[in-house]
Amino acid sequence: MSKIKVLFVAAELTPLAKVGGLADVIGALPKALAQLKVDVRIVIPKYGIVDEKKYKLKKVATDFTVPFKGKEEKAALWKTTLPGSAVPVYLIDHPEFLGENGVYYEKDASSGGTPKECRRFTFFVRATMEIFGPLKWQPDIIHCHDWHVGILPALIKILNKQNPERSPDFTTILTIHNLAFQGKYVPDDVFSLLEIKENDWPTLKERFGKNQDLNYLQQAILNSDLINTVSPTYSHEILTPEYGENLESTLQKKAKILTGILNGIDTDRFNPATDPEIKLNYSLKDFIKKKENKQDLQQSVQLPPNPDIPVVGLVSRITDQKGIDLICQIIDELATLEIQLVFLGLGSKPLEQTLEKEAQKYPKKIAVRLAFDAHLAQQIYAGSDLFLMPSRFEPCGLGQMIAMRYGTVPIVRATGGLKDTVQNFNPQTKTGTGFVFQNYESQELLATIKKALTVFSDQNSWNKLIQNSMSQDFSWLHSAQRYLALYQKALLQSPKS
Repeated sequence: MSKIKVLFVAAELTPLAKVGGLADVIGALPKALAQLKVDVRIVIPKYGIVDEKKYKLKKVATDFTVPFKGKEEKAALWKTTLPGSAVPVYLIDHPEFLGENGVYYEKDASSGGTPKECRRFTFFVRATMEIFGPLKWQPDIIHCHDWHVGILPALIKILNKQNPERSPDFTTILTIHNLAFQGKYVPDDVFSLLEIKENDWPTLKERFGKNQDLNYLQQAILNSDLINTVSPTYSHEILTPEYGENLESTLQKKAKILTGILNGIDTDRFNPATDPEIKLNYSLKDFIKKKENKQDLQQSVQLPPNPDIPVVGLVSRITDQKGIDLICQIIDELATLEIQLVFLGLGSKPLEQTLEKEAQKYPKKIAVRLAFDAHLAQQIYAGSDLFLMPSRFEPCGLGQMIAMRYGTVPIVRATGGLKDTVQNFNPQTKTGTGFVFQNYESQELLATIKKALTVFSDQNSWNKLIQNSMSQDFSWLHSAQRYLALYQKALLQSPKS
């Protein structure tokens, strides 16, 4: 049987161009798929921030043409390999549309909506359809990731309808990484850029909301052959009004082709036995060494070093989605407990200000660092006893899996990937990997933290809990096997096969 050929089409890729967790998935999943003998390749825009020398980019095609807004735009194609692998990465080069700044023109454009973002990602999608000739390679499946490339499944069908001999009708799979980010644009702007009309494809008439925008994620849902989200629970949650972000009715139409595949983590990068960022390496066999990392963390954030006081860490965007509002509601009560709190992240200014104010009020109890700091993040994972993720919703979440890898026990709300990865600890049976609460309520979070502190005070139970959490296997290979099965299913049921 020949290899399945898959092209990942995405806006981000670790380490070349990263904003959020999407980049980490695109940088890790293809490596695991390649181990399963999938011919997987990646295409992203060539942003101005991409370091040509560092990643050894080579130009493989010059001046291929892209029909766009009534013109024949000239673009170039570069190639490198995904660091640590042989997975090919292609970068589409058009300085005017793709080269300025990083992934987004504006700091708050990660959910789309601006005309420049519309032009950027619409051009990227249109240009992707023109790279197969220069490459002399064509995928069986185009795997679309999130809203940025959401118009691609519809565009494939439109181009195939217009010129079936020239335009292959690819099988398409959509992965929804976060339903809250959708890409909403003025329909006439999109039609003008792509040189299409509303009547060219039925779904282009489907719109909702006050402005009747053309929603790129909605179009991807309506036109993809299969759809998945990044955890099983999230795939069920998004069919409801509570989590559906106004797309629940669209998703309900496609429920039969919707599934959930849990993300993994890079177990080489996140490995306490080899992590160069932490004070003292350790493993499941000698996790007692965590105490050295705890002391190092306490000293780094100017909290009084004390091995007997549980340290509760958080590495997160400082937003309501991540449950930071719940923490702020009970932070004065938390300060009365025998704990230390360490918060790292950036986000909502009002929430940032609340946390900073509390840190000033309780300097021996609370440390707040409003920054992106990869080194301190690793110190928190390795040096904390408990890790907070009380999210309002969480498509998958990586923090809880990384924390467990380091023997840091998660406290999570039962939503999305948090529910799928953390099992509530039972002190009687000594089973479970963390502490789970159900309702999005601050007092329920407080009660769960107190429960965790009770277990912390019982050394035998606590050691068993650490062992349970560190024994979990969240490697990407498990996820890759599920994706391979999804690809096989897509090809078997496709009328094109």
